[in-house]
Amino acid sequence: MLRLEPQTGTAFTLRKSQLLTVIDVEGEQVADLVAFAADDPREAISSGRSIDYANTIYLTAGNVLYSNRSRPMFTITRDDVGRHDFLLTPCSPDTFRIIYKRDEYHASCFENLATNLARFGIAPDAIPTSFNIFMNVIVNADGSLAIKPPRSHAGDAIELRAEMDLIVGLTACSAELTNNGTFKPIGFSVSAG
Repeated sequence: MLRLEPQTGTAFTLRKSQLLTVIDVEGEQVADLVAFAADDPREAISSGRSIDYANTIYLTAGNVLYSNRSRPMFTITRDDVGRHDFLLTPCSPDTFRIIYKRDEYHASCFENLATNLARFGIAPDAIPTSFNIFMNVIVNADGSLAIKPPRSHAGDAIELRAEMDLIVGLTACSAELTNNGTFKPIGFSVSAG
């Protein structure tokens, strides 16, 4: 198992049929996931397409994560938690300025993704809404959102099968509200499918 330290990120390639397993090492920690087609990074993971085709905002085992071109990118093959978010963007410096009312520097998933994806030629403006693994977002009857502590416990995992060759960005989320006030590591592994 590889390990992302708190408030860090990485980027790597994944071949078609390989399995990506993301593990909540200590519990109640979110991981932001984005993906791009390896042969054309203008094709990116799409929350809108994925939610639309699944007819649910709570994607879990058996669901497919689609690209902006409506092609399957991942199939969720295992899910210990069953609650993830695909509505909210990666936290950014602006997130902390606008929502948290903080002007001082704060590590962010957007910055971690942009820094690590740059070596693949992916510009910051190309980073889409992330699949926020283990993030627990509730939609209230009036349409407002409530961000609750993740339901994941130490050792819980989600497994995703790549349906095409991919460039993947992954973080150990940096937003306090998302992670029940603390920052912890995220584990991940890549294996043959």
